[in-house]
Amino acid sequence: MVADWVRCAGCAGLVYGKRFTRCAHVCPDCGRHGPLTARQRLDQLLDPGTAEPLQAVRTVEDPLRFTDTRPYPDRLAEARAATGLEEAVVCVRGRIEDRPVVVAAMDFRFLGGSLGCAVGELITEAARTSLRHRVPLLLVTASGGARMQEGVLSLLQMAKTAQALAALDAAGVLTVSLVTDPTYGGVAASFATLTDVIIAEPGARLGFAGPRVIEQTTRQRLPEGFQTAEFLLENGMVDTIVPRPGLRSALGRLLGLGRPAPSPGSGADPAGADPAGADPAGEPLRPGAADVLLRNPEELAERDPWEAVRLARHPGRPTAADHIGHLLDDFLPLHGDRLAGDCPAVIGGPGRLNGTPVMVIGTHKGGPTLAERQAHSFGMATPSGYRKAGRLMRLAAKLGLPVITLVDTPGAHPGTDAERGGQALAIAENLRLMSGLPVPIVAVVTGEGGSGGALALAVADRVLISEGGVYSVISPEGCAAILWKSPEAAPAAAEALRMDPRELLRLGVVDGVVAEPPDGAHSDHAKAAALLGDALTAVLGELVPWDPDRLRQERVRRFQRIGVATGSAGAAVATPAADRSGADRSGADPHDGDAGADDGRGA
Repeated sequence: MVADWVRCAGCAGLVYGKRFTRCAHVCPDCGRHGPLTARQRLDQLLDPGTAEPLQAVRTVEDPLRFTDTRPYPDRLAEARAATGLEEAVVCVRGRIEDRPVVVAAMDFRFLGGSLGCAVGELITEAARTSLRHRVPLLLVTASGGARMQEGVLSLLQMAKTAQALAALDAAGVLTVSLVTDPTYGGVAASFATLTDVIIAEPGARLGFAGPRVIEQTTRQRLPEGFQTAEFLLENGMVDTIVPRPGLRSALGRLLGLGRPAPSPGSGADPAGADPAGADPAGEPLRPGAADVLLRNPEELAERDPWEAVRLARHPGRPTAADHIGHLLDDFLPLHGDRLAGDCPAVIGGPGRLNGTPVMVIGTHKGGPTLAERQAHSFGMATPSGYRKAGRLMRLAAKLGLPVITLVDTPGAHPGTDAERGGQALAIAENLRLMSGLPVPIVAVVTGEGGSGGALALAVADRVLISEGGVYSVISPEGCAAILWKSPEAAPAAAEALRMDPRELLRLGVVDGVVAEPPDGAHSDHAKAAALLGDALTAVLGELVPWDPDRLRQERVRRFQRIGVATGSAGAAVATPAADRSGADRSGADPHDGDAGADDGRGA
């Protein structure tokens, strides 16, 4: 029965009960998300009439014969009578926006949503069902932690559920967490944070130790908003925050990106590409990259090298966000490295390119104003940015999604915090990861491709460059300062570095050049994106039919050939365009190149 009036626990305002119900228990005045029961959560998320309960599993009820102020069986009986539930989680099969899914929804009313043997087994059974039917698993979490009345047996449920999610990882089945308030302790430290994508409701709290325990232990007052969804997003722990009214739509888009289960007797390999070359959605990719890419250096007009650099840096050029906005449908931006932070210079997430599910990752310089560019560190990624990119690439590999990277950066971030965070290692790990990724990778240098910071997103099956882009081991200013001993020699350095598309194509560093509008990409973002989209679609059409072994082998061969001398005269057929020493030359100014040893050897 709905109360006539409900007092919001956030703003203390009174809300008409029926209105509060229509708003899914979200206060219309302050936006506070009130608690939902497991049944209410399922009703909100699932398509009507699609919920099918999973078969109940039997577990030990009172393994320790535990009694505190009351016997544990009495507490269980009281919780069952109060909630109408057998346990603190309800598991069903159903559909969200007609996408099949297995859902395990926790209910905080049942002994604080605590994790005991029964909850652990139910979560594990939900994962087994997801694996058996090869449909995504959605975990809706609300818990105070492990159930003390079941002692160490409750603790071991953390390992049991983690193993169940590991099996889904190995099988390439999408897993998603929806974190609701609160999610603490053993649940937070196991299945809630082990999923591919973590979505949080606004204000939801997530952590291992609760704030009261932390304050009592450390005797320090916690900062405002500590452990809330907003705090977690800023610190790279969750992918996105979605208000309750938008959850069904966001989840529907996300569930549609998972690899579909093969039909019985189809013979399709669920871990590999479709042998016919169709995309994962079943729509054929358009062939003919030769028609939309410039592959002959003579097709490109000669351009003054320094003017090419200036064009690549034009503040009006479309950013990664601009291209994504024009090219992708159903794009869901994902955030954070799940370790330390969310670098604003790297953006990415899944979406659809002409109906084809893809993972897009880009270095993002920000908008045309100085303030916007400063907010995104001029596209210079920190270690958390490269680790975020690596996480999204691993997710793409799990789901069988082609990877597209959009590179526009002066170089990796050169600050002390970046070095302290392991900048060189973060770049090196991406080079190794991309070399062995089992899905197609297409990298496009859309503006500046600077040093190891660019290469960390450009170990690809096909490396393209926009007609107005440049790609080099170091900025012309940095090269001039080191070798010419004068920054005024930057134009001469630009010519010597052979960093424009015509020379890069001639050297074999790039596989093709993406045409731009006659006055440059900055003059017409929509047209520039359309040309880029045609090139990407065509190149993916070439690569998607390749099996993972061929992709990896050809990718390695592509880079092994660069710089190798051939022929009787021993002439080098190509030279590397990116720094393989690990030194980054970006400097405090994105273009001054002030870094490293100035011993005349360059990068």
